[in-house]
Amino acid sequence: MSKLQISETFQSIQGESSFIGFPFFFIRFTGCNLRCSYCDTTYAYSGGHEITLSQLVKDVSESKFDKVLLTGGEPLLQESIYLLIEEILFLKKTLLLETNGSILTDKVNKKVIKIIDFKTPSSLMSHKNNFDNIKYISKHDEVKFVIESKSDFFWCLDLIKKFNINKKTKNIIFSPVFGKLSGSTLAEWVIENNLNIRVQVQLHKILNLK
Repeated sequence: MSKLQISETFQSIQGESSFIGFPFFFIRFTGCNLRCSYCDTTYAYSGGHEITLSQLVKDVSESKFDKVLLTGGEPLLQESIYLLIEEILFLKKTLLLETNGSILTDKVNKKVIKIIDFKTPSSLMSHKNNFDNIKYISKHDEVKFVIESKSDFFWCLDLIKKFNINKKTKNIIFSPVFGKLSGSTLAEWVIENNLNIRVQVQLHKILNLK
């Protein structure tokens, strides 16, 4: 019987991505292979509880919302996630997967909307990025960069240009590190550099939601 280690499941408003503002059913996986300097979910590094695949699918099916997000931690650390993905897609739910960019996404069903959160230098984890993931980006996928400084900002621009990420997807998101860089400052940088990039603050934090 397939089992997964889950930190929590809950229903809330999606605070990030191009789906910002929509209600979702969230599955947060336990465990992460990175230790980002700005991580706001350190409680998901360990602990949580074990749940069977069938029970988790039942919980998803009973949700009134048609959108589901798999997040963490890092969901792709658990092999059973691929079975879970197929089961959720069978339910005809819109399925998003947030992954940290360090693990290859080649086995993820192409119907899943991947949000690849490549790590900037200020995270202290940028050396863990697996840029082979860019090969597997679909038009509907999203690439997110969490930015703390202007050096991070220009690092992102160089990366986008080097790998032609804007040719793979138009869904590129720059998000400021909460409490370290203001959204307005990041927006000014984007405008000054004439960039066709989405600036996004974390709505769930502004609304004081999970």
